Amino acid sequence: MVHVTELTCTSCGRSYRPDPDRYVCDDCGPVGTLDVRYDLEAVGAELDPDRLARDPDRTIWRYGPLLPAPRGSTGLAVGGTPLYEATGLLSGLAALWIKDEALEPTGSLKDRASAVVVAQAQTFGRRVVATASTGNAAAALAGVAAATPGIEAVIFVPADAPEAKVAQLLAYGARVVLVEGTYDDAYELCAEVAPRRGWYNRNTGFNPYTTEGKKTVALEIAEQLSWRAPDVVVVSVGDGSIIGGIHKGFAEAHALGWIDRIPRLLGVQAAGSAYLVEAFERDEDVATKPPIDPHTVADSISAGLPRDRVKAMRAVRETGGAFLAVDDGEILAAIPRVAATTGVLPEPAAAAAFAGLEAAIGRGLVADSDRVVVVSTGSGLKDVGAVMEATRRTGIVPLRVPPDPDAFTAAFDGGPA
Repeated sequence: MVHVTELTCTSCGRSYRPDPDRYVCDDCGPVGTLDVRYDLEAVGAELDPDRLARDPDRTIWRYGPLLPAPRGSTGLAVGGTPLYEATGLLSGLAALWIKDEALEPTGSLKDRASAVVVAQAQTFGRRVVATASTGNAAAALAGVAAATPGIEAVIFVPADAPEAKVAQLLAYGARVVLVEGTYDDAYELCAEVAPRRGWYNRNTGFNPYTTEGKKTVALEIAEQLSWRAPDVVVVSVGDGSIIGGIHKGFAEAHALGWIDRIPRLLGVQAAGSAYLVEAFERDEDVATKPPIDPHTVADSISAGLPRDRVKAMRAVRETGGAFLAVDDGEILAAIPRVAATTGVLPEPAAAAAFAGLEAAIGRGLVADSDRVVVVSTGSGLKDVGAVMEATRRTGIVPLRVPPDPDAFTAAFDGGPA
Protein backbone atom coordinates (compact mmCIF):
# COMPACT_ATOMS: atom_id res chain seq x y z
CA MET A 1 0.00 0.00 0.00
CA VAL A 2 1.16 3.55 -0.81
CA HIS A 3 1.48 5.78 2.27
CA VAL A 4 2.37 9.15 0.70
CA THR A 5 0.56 11.96 2.49
CA GLU A 6 1.91 15.13 0.85
CA LEU A 7 4.77 16.86 -0.93
CA THR A 8 6.47 19.69 0.97
CA CYS A 9 8.75 22.44 -0.33
CA THR A 10 12.32 22.18 0.96
CA SER A 11 12.63 25.97 0.90
CA CYS A 12 9.38 27.36 2.34
CA GLY A 13 7.59 24.29 3.72
CA ARG A 14 4.41 24.74 1.67
CA SER A 15 2.47 21.48 1.20
CA TYR A 16 1.05 20.06 -2.04
CA ARG A 17 -1.01 17.10 -3.14
CA PRO A 18 1.04 14.42 -4.95
CA ASP A 19 -0.56 15.17 -8.33
CA PRO A 20 0.93 14.00 -11.67
CA ASP A 21 2.14 17.43 -12.79
CA ARG A 22 3.43 18.57 -9.41
CA TYR A 23 7.22 18.83 -9.57
CA VAL A 24 8.36 21.95 -7.63
CA CYS A 25 6.92 24.67 -5.42
CA ASP A 26 4.76 27.35 -7.07
CA ASP A 27 6.12 30.05 -4.79
CA CYS A 28 9.83 29.15 -4.81
CA GLY A 29 10.17 27.92 -8.38
CA PRO A 30 12.93 25.44 -9.37
CA VAL A 31 14.84 25.93 -6.12
CA GLY A 32 11.74 24.78 -4.27
CA THR A 33 12.30 21.06 -4.74
CA LEU A 34 9.79 18.89 -2.96
CA ASP A 35 10.05 16.24 -0.23
CA VAL A 36 7.79 13.21 -0.39
CA ARG A 37 6.18 12.69 3.02
CA TYR A 38 4.77 9.41 4.34
CA ASP A 39 2.51 8.25 7.12
CA LEU A 40 5.38 6.62 9.02
CA GLU A 41 3.06 5.08 11.58
CA ALA A 42 1.32 3.19 8.77
CA VAL A 43 4.69 2.29 7.22
CA GLY A 44 5.91 0.92 10.54
CA ALA A 45 2.81 -1.25 10.84
CA GLU A 46 3.68 -2.94 7.55
CA LEU A 47 7.46 -2.96 7.54
CA ASP A 48 10.21 -3.55 10.09
CA PRO A 49 13.66 -5.20 10.24
CA ASP A 50 12.24 -8.60 11.20
CA ARG A 51 9.91 -8.68 8.21
CA LEU A 52 12.67 -7.49 5.92
CA ALA A 53 14.90 -10.32 7.14
CA ARG A 54 12.27 -12.81 5.94
CA ASP A 55 11.71 -11.15 2.55
CA PRO A 56 13.43 -13.00 -0.34
CA ASP A 57 13.07 -9.98 -2.67
CA ARG A 58 16.47 -8.26 -2.77
CA THR A 59 15.40 -5.35 -4.99
CA ILE A 60 14.40 -1.86 -3.90
CA TRP A 61 10.77 -2.99 -3.84
CA ARG A 62 11.38 -4.81 -0.56
CA TYR A 63 10.96 -1.31 0.92
CA GLY A 64 7.59 -0.89 -0.83
CA PRO A 65 5.69 0.82 2.03
CA LEU A 66 8.41 3.52 2.01
CA LEU A 67 8.10 4.11 -1.74
CA PRO A 68 5.60 6.34 -3.55
CA ALA A 69 4.28 3.82 -6.08
CA PRO A 70 3.74 0.08 -6.39
CA ARG A 71 6.29 -1.83 -8.42
CA GLY A 72 4.14 -1.97 -11.56
CA SER A 73 5.67 -3.73 -14.55
CA THR A 74 9.23 -2.38 -14.29
CA GLY A 75 11.21 -5.50 -15.12
CA LEU A 76 14.82 -4.90 -14.11
CA ALA A 77 16.12 -6.15 -10.76
CA VAL A 78 17.24 -2.81 -9.34
CA GLY A 79 18.94 -2.63 -5.94
CA GLY A 80 20.43 -5.34 -3.77
CA THR A 81 24.02 -4.31 -4.54
CA PRO A 82 26.87 -5.65 -2.38
CA LEU A 83 28.56 -3.91 0.52
CA TYR A 84 32.21 -4.95 0.45
CA GLU A 85 34.56 -4.75 3.41
CA ALA A 86 37.58 -2.73 2.24
CA THR A 87 39.57 -1.85 5.34
CA GLY A 88 42.84 -2.51 3.50
CA LEU A 89 42.22 0.33 1.06
CA LEU A 90 43.22 3.01 3.57
CA SER A 91 45.39 2.05 6.51
CA GLY A 92 44.32 3.29 9.93
CA LEU A 93 40.55 3.14 9.54
CA ALA A 94 38.85 0.76 11.94
CA ALA A 95 36.18 -0.21 9.41
CA LEU A 96 35.61 0.71 5.77
CA TRP A 97 33.01 -0.60 3.34
CA ILE A 98 32.28 0.08 -0.32
CA LYS A 99 28.69 0.11 -1.55
CA ASP A 100 29.22 -0.99 -5.17
CA GLU A 101 26.51 0.53 -7.35
CA ALA A 102 28.34 -0.52 -10.53
CA LEU A 103 26.41 -3.78 -10.23
CA GLU A 104 23.07 -2.14 -10.96
CA PRO A 105 21.59 -3.28 -14.31
CA THR A 106 22.88 -0.26 -16.26
CA GLY A 107 25.96 0.25 -14.10
CA SER A 108 25.08 3.11 -11.77
CA LEU A 109 23.05 4.12 -8.71
CA LYS A 110 20.75 6.14 -10.99
CA ASP A 111 18.83 2.92 -11.79
CA ARG A 112 17.19 3.24 -8.37
CA ALA A 113 15.69 6.62 -9.22
CA SER A 114 14.59 5.62 -12.69
CA ALA A 115 12.83 2.47 -11.47
CA VAL A 116 10.72 4.52 -9.05
CA VAL A 117 10.02 7.31 -11.56
CA VAL A 118 8.92 4.87 -14.25
CA ALA A 119 6.63 3.12 -11.76
CA GLN A 120 5.22 6.53 -10.87
CA ALA A 121 4.74 7.36 -14.56
CA GLN A 122 2.70 4.16 -14.92
CA THR A 123 0.59 5.16 -11.93
CA PHE A 124 -0.03 8.56 -13.52
CA GLY A 125 -0.86 7.02 -16.91
CA ARG A 126 2.12 8.52 -18.73
CA ARG A 127 3.71 6.64 -21.65
CA VAL A 128 6.77 8.81 -22.37
CA VAL A 129 9.39 9.69 -19.75
CA ALA A 130 12.07 12.27 -20.58
CA THR A 131 15.25 13.33 -18.84
CA ALA A 132 18.42 15.33 -19.29
CA SER A 133 21.65 13.69 -18.24
CA THR A 134 25.40 13.55 -18.74
CA GLY A 135 24.96 9.81 -19.19
CA ASN A 136 24.16 7.74 -16.10
CA ALA A 137 20.63 8.93 -15.40
CA ALA A 138 19.95 8.66 -19.12
CA ALA A 139 21.19 5.07 -19.30
CA ALA A 140 19.18 4.21 -16.20
CA LEU A 141 15.97 5.60 -17.66
CA ALA A 142 16.61 4.00 -21.05
CA GLY A 143 17.28 0.60 -19.49
CA VAL A 144 14.30 0.65 -17.16
CA ALA A 145 12.01 1.89 -19.96
CA ALA A 146 13.24 -0.89 -22.25
CA ALA A 147 12.21 -3.43 -19.59
CA THR A 148 8.80 -1.81 -19.00
CA PRO A 149 6.04 -2.46 -21.54
CA GLY A 150 4.33 0.68 -22.76
CA ILE A 151 7.00 3.15 -21.62
CA GLU A 152 9.22 5.11 -24.00
CA ALA A 153 12.31 7.14 -23.04
CA VAL A 154 13.46 10.40 -24.60
CA ILE A 155 16.93 11.49 -23.52
CA PHE A 156 18.57 14.92 -23.77
CA VAL A 157 22.37 14.54 -23.52
CA PRO A 158 25.21 17.04 -23.97
CA ALA A 159 26.84 16.35 -27.33
CA ASP A 160 30.22 15.76 -25.65
CA ALA A 161 28.96 12.99 -23.33
CA PRO A 162 31.23 9.89 -23.24
CA GLU A 163 30.62 7.65 -26.25
CA ALA A 164 30.15 4.53 -24.10
CA LYS A 165 27.25 6.19 -22.29
CA VAL A 166 25.56 7.33 -25.51
CA ALA A 167 26.00 3.80 -26.92
CA GLN A 168 24.01 2.43 -23.97
CA LEU A 169 21.12 4.76 -24.72
CA LEU A 170 20.95 3.83 -28.37
CA ALA A 171 21.20 0.12 -27.63
CA TYR A 172 18.30 0.34 -25.19
CA GLY A 173 16.16 1.89 -27.91
CA ALA A 174 15.73 5.33 -26.38
CA ARG A 175 15.16 8.43 -28.50
CA VAL A 176 18.43 10.31 -28.01
CA VAL A 177 18.77 14.06 -28.49
CA LEU A 178 22.38 15.32 -28.49
CA VAL A 179 22.23 18.92 -27.30
CA GLU A 180 24.95 21.24 -28.55
CA GLY A 181 25.69 22.75 -25.16
CA THR A 182 26.23 21.89 -21.52
CA TYR A 183 24.31 19.59 -19.19
CA ASP A 184 22.47 22.66 -17.91
CA ASP A 185 21.42 23.51 -21.50
CA ALA A 186 20.13 19.97 -21.98
CA TYR A 187 18.29 20.18 -18.65
CA GLU A 188 16.49 23.39 -19.59
CA LEU A 189 15.57 22.09 -23.05
CA CYS A 190 14.05 18.95 -21.52
CA ALA A 191 12.16 21.07 -18.97
CA GLU A 192 10.68 23.22 -21.74
CA VAL A 193 9.80 20.44 -24.17
CA ALA A 194 8.34 17.84 -21.78
CA PRO A 195 5.18 19.74 -20.68
CA ARG A 196 4.43 20.81 -24.25
CA ARG A 197 4.29 17.16 -25.31
CA GLY A 198 2.71 15.74 -22.18
CA TRP A 199 5.83 13.77 -21.26
CA TYR A 200 6.66 12.85 -17.68
CA ASN A 201 9.84 14.66 -16.64
CA ARG A 202 12.40 12.59 -14.73
CA ASN A 203 14.96 15.42 -14.42
CA THR A 204 17.09 15.19 -11.29
CA GLY A 205 16.28 17.90 -8.78
CA PHE A 206 12.94 18.51 -10.46
CA ASN A 207 11.02 15.26 -10.16
CA PRO A 208 10.66 14.64 -6.41
CA TYR A 209 10.45 10.87 -6.82
CA THR A 210 14.06 10.49 -7.97
CA THR A 211 15.07 11.06 -4.32
CA GLU A 212 12.76 8.23 -3.27
CA GLY A 213 14.64 5.76 -5.42
CA LYS A 214 18.04 6.99 -4.35
CA LYS A 215 17.21 6.81 -0.65
CA THR A 216 16.99 3.02 -0.93
CA VAL A 217 20.79 2.81 -1.03
CA ALA A 218 20.83 4.14 2.54
CA LEU A 219 18.20 1.64 3.64
CA GLU A 220 20.30 -1.16 2.15
CA ILE A 221 23.47 0.04 3.85
CA ALA A 222 21.72 0.13 7.22
CA GLU A 223 20.24 -3.32 6.67
CA GLN A 224 23.53 -4.82 5.46
CA LEU A 225 25.24 -3.51 8.62
CA SER A 226 22.57 -5.21 10.75
CA TRP A 227 20.87 -1.88 11.43
CA ARG A 228 23.94 -0.42 13.09
CA ALA A 229 24.41 2.81 11.18
CA PRO A 230 27.94 3.75 10.08
CA ASP A 231 29.54 6.86 11.51
CA VAL A 232 30.33 8.41 8.13
CA VAL A 233 29.05 7.98 4.58
CA VAL A 234 31.05 9.50 1.71
CA VAL A 235 29.54 10.13 -1.72
CA SER A 236 30.33 12.23 -4.77
CA VAL A 237 28.00 15.13 -5.53
CA GLY A 238 26.86 16.75 -8.76
CA ASP A 239 23.23 17.86 -8.74
CA GLY A 240 22.93 16.83 -5.09
CA SER A 241 20.09 14.35 -5.42
CA ILE A 242 22.04 11.28 -4.32
CA ILE A 243 23.34 12.77 -1.07
CA GLY A 244 19.87 14.21 -0.44
CA GLY A 245 18.37 10.78 -0.98
CA ILE A 246 20.91 9.09 1.29
CA HIS A 247 20.05 11.58 4.02
CA LYS A 248 16.33 10.94 3.59
CA GLY A 249 16.77 7.18 3.71
CA PHE A 250 18.74 7.26 6.94
CA ALA A 251 16.41 9.89 8.44
CA GLU A 252 13.33 7.76 7.75
CA ALA A 253 15.03 4.64 9.12
CA HIS A 254 15.89 6.63 12.26
CA ALA A 255 12.35 7.99 12.59
CA LEU A 256 11.02 4.43 12.35
CA GLY A 257 13.40 3.32 15.10
CA TRP A 258 15.40 0.98 12.86
CA ILE A 259 18.74 2.77 13.50
CA ASP A 260 19.87 4.79 16.52
CA ARG A 261 21.51 7.68 14.65
CA ILE A 262 21.98 9.29 11.25
CA PRO A 263 25.56 9.12 9.86
CA ARG A 264 27.62 12.20 9.08
CA LEU A 265 27.47 12.78 5.35
CA LEU A 266 30.53 13.94 3.41
CA GLY A 267 29.81 15.24 -0.08
CA VAL A 268 32.71 15.31 -2.53
CA GLN A 269 32.83 17.52 -5.60
CA ALA A 270 35.37 17.99 -8.35
CA ALA A 271 37.41 21.15 -7.81
CA GLY A 272 36.29 22.37 -11.23
CA SER A 273 32.62 21.91 -10.33
CA ALA A 274 32.58 22.86 -6.66
CA TYR A 275 29.39 24.91 -6.36
CA LEU A 276 28.29 23.32 -3.08
CA VAL A 277 31.79 23.29 -1.61
CA GLU A 278 32.00 27.05 -2.19
CA ALA A 279 28.56 27.62 -0.68
CA PHE A 280 29.36 25.46 2.35
CA GLU A 281 32.71 27.08 3.08
CA ARG A 282 31.46 30.65 2.53
CA ASP A 283 28.09 30.07 4.21
CA GLU A 284 26.30 31.19 1.05
CA ASP A 285 22.58 30.82 0.39
CA VAL A 286 22.21 28.20 -2.35
CA ALA A 287 18.77 29.58 -3.18
CA THR A 288 20.38 32.74 -4.53
CA LYS A 289 23.96 31.70 -5.36
CA PRO A 290 24.46 32.06 -9.16
CA PRO A 291 25.70 29.24 -11.40
CA ILE A 292 29.39 28.52 -11.93
CA ASP A 293 31.19 27.36 -15.07
CA PRO A 294 32.01 23.68 -14.43
CA HIS A 295 35.04 21.87 -15.84
CA THR A 296 35.97 18.35 -14.77
CA VAL A 297 36.87 14.93 -16.12
CA ALA A 298 34.13 13.52 -13.85
CA ASP A 299 31.24 14.26 -16.20
CA SER A 300 28.63 12.62 -13.96
CA ILE A 301 29.19 15.25 -11.25
CA SER A 302 29.67 18.24 -13.52
CA ALA A 303 26.91 20.74 -12.72
CA GLY A 304 27.07 24.51 -12.93
CA LEU A 305 23.90 24.86 -10.87
CA PRO A 306 23.12 21.77 -8.77
CA ARG A 307 19.39 21.23 -9.11
CA ASP A 308 18.91 19.53 -5.75
CA ARG A 309 21.22 21.95 -3.96
CA VAL A 310 18.81 22.69 -1.10
CA LYS A 311 18.43 19.01 -0.21
CA ALA A 312 22.18 18.45 -0.57
CA MET A 313 23.12 21.32 1.71
CA ARG A 314 20.53 20.26 4.26
CA ALA A 315 21.89 16.71 4.22
CA VAL A 316 25.40 17.86 5.09
CA ARG A 317 24.51 20.56 7.60
CA GLU A 318 21.92 18.54 9.52
CA THR A 319 24.26 15.57 9.93
CA GLY A 320 27.35 17.59 10.95
CA GLY A 321 29.12 16.62 7.75
CA ALA A 322 31.04 18.63 5.18
CA PHE A 323 31.60 19.26 1.49
CA LEU A 324 35.09 18.73 0.10
CA ALA A 325 36.71 19.33 -3.30
CA VAL A 326 39.28 17.14 -5.04
CA ASP A 327 41.01 17.96 -8.31
CA ASP A 328 40.91 15.89 -11.47
CA GLY A 329 44.39 14.51 -10.86
CA GLU A 330 43.31 13.13 -7.48
CA ILE A 331 40.17 11.68 -9.02
CA LEU A 332 42.03 9.88 -11.80
CA ALA A 333 44.70 8.61 -9.41
CA ALA A 334 42.02 7.02 -7.26
CA ILE A 335 40.64 4.86 -10.08
CA PRO A 336 43.50 2.32 -10.43
CA ARG A 337 44.31 2.47 -6.72
CA VAL A 338 40.77 1.47 -5.74
CA ALA A 339 40.45 -1.09 -8.53
CA ALA A 340 43.78 -2.80 -7.80
CA THR A 341 43.11 -2.93 -4.06
CA THR A 342 39.42 -3.88 -3.93
CA GLY A 343 38.36 -5.16 -7.36
CA VAL A 344 35.82 -2.33 -7.65
CA LEU A 345 36.39 -0.26 -10.81
CA PRO A 346 34.92 3.23 -10.26
CA GLU A 347 34.18 5.77 -12.96
CA PRO A 348 35.67 9.24 -12.33
CA ALA A 349 32.59 10.50 -10.45
CA ALA A 350 32.67 7.49 -8.15
CA ALA A 351 36.44 7.76 -7.71
CA ALA A 352 35.95 11.31 -6.45
CA ALA A 353 34.38 9.89 -3.29
CA PHE A 354 37.47 7.79 -2.54
CA ALA A 355 39.77 10.75 -3.15
CA GLY A 356 37.48 12.81 -0.92
CA LEU A 357 37.73 10.28 1.89
CA GLU A 358 41.52 10.59 1.81
CA ALA A 359 41.19 14.37 1.95
CA ALA A 360 38.73 14.13 4.84
CA ILE A 361 41.12 11.95 6.83
CA GLY A 362 43.90 14.44 6.20
CA ARG A 363 41.72 17.28 7.47
CA GLY A 364 40.66 15.40 10.60
CA LEU A 365 37.05 15.06 9.46
CA VAL A 366 37.23 11.27 9.76
CA ALA A 367 38.79 9.58 12.78
CA ASP A 368 40.59 6.24 12.80
CA SER A 369 37.81 4.82 14.96
CA ASP A 370 35.03 5.80 12.55
CA ARG A 371 33.05 3.16 10.68
CA VAL A 372 32.93 4.50 7.11
CA VAL A 373 30.97 3.63 3.97
CA VAL A 374 31.97 4.97 0.54
CA VAL A 375 29.25 4.84 -2.09
CA SER A 376 30.82 3.96 -5.44
CA THR A 377 28.10 5.36 -7.67
CA GLY A 378 29.05 4.01 -11.11
CA SER A 379 31.18 1.63 -13.15
CA GLY A 380 34.50 2.56 -14.72
CA LEU A 381 33.30 0.82 -17.86
CA LYS A 382 31.06 3.85 -18.35
CA ASP A 383 34.12 5.92 -19.29
CA VAL A 384 36.90 3.66 -20.53
CA GLY A 385 38.80 6.65 -21.92
CA ALA A 386 39.13 8.17 -18.45
CA VAL A 387 40.20 4.83 -16.97
CA MET A 388 42.91 4.49 -19.63
CA GLU A 389 44.10 8.02 -18.90
CA ALA A 390 44.20 7.19 -15.20
CA THR A 391 46.37 4.13 -15.76
CA ARG A 392 48.69 6.03 -18.08
CA ARG A 393 49.18 8.76 -15.51
CA THR A 394 50.22 6.22 -12.91
CA GLY A 395 52.62 4.43 -15.26
CA ILE A 396 50.50 1.31 -15.62
CA VAL A 397 50.99 0.22 -19.25
CA PRO A 398 50.73 -3.11 -21.05
CA LEU A 399 53.87 -5.04 -21.96
CA ARG A 400 54.37 -5.29 -25.72
CA VAL A 401 56.41 -8.26 -27.00
CA PRO A 402 56.86 -10.18 -30.24
CA PRO A 403 55.47 -13.75 -30.40
CA ASP A 404 58.70 -15.26 -29.13
CA PRO A 405 59.17 -17.05 -25.74
CA ASP A 406 62.71 -15.75 -25.20
CA ALA A 407 61.68 -12.19 -25.97
CA PHE A 408 58.73 -12.59 -23.58
CA THR A 409 61.00 -13.85 -20.81
CA ALA A 410 63.46 -11.00 -21.28
CA ALA A 411 60.73 -8.40 -21.23
CA PHE A 412 58.59 -9.96 -18.52
CA ASP A 413 61.43 -10.73 -16.10
CA GLY A 414 63.40 -7.62 -16.94
CA GLY A 415 66.60 -9.54 -17.70
CA PRO A 416 68.30 -11.56 -20.42
CA ALA A 417 66.58 -14.64 -21.80
